[in-house]
Amino acid sequence: MNDQVKSGLTRSLTGRVVSDKMDKTVSVLIERRVKHPLYGKIVRRTKKYLAHDAQNQAKVGDTVEIQEGRPVSRRKSWVVSRVLQVAQEL
Repeated sequence: MNDQVKSGLTRSLTGRVVSDKMDKTVSVLIERRVKHPLYGKIVRRTKKYLAHDAQNQAKVGDTVEIQEGRPVSRRKSWVVSRVLQVAQEL
């Protein structure tokens, strides 16, 4: 057998928490800017990822960093690695 451990770089993304209503799960909105292929205008593309938050520490509005991990459920294969900025309360 091959006893080597596969050491690859894990992807990490930074985004904003838009929902924390689930237990140990947050919904993170990732926003990226791309150039339109025909018109050249910079447009925003967004995508939501479900991320595992074991301590339920991330709240709505927080900026978090998520890293790719093993699949936890059907749609959840990202893990909250750290909270970068806490949202201000109104």
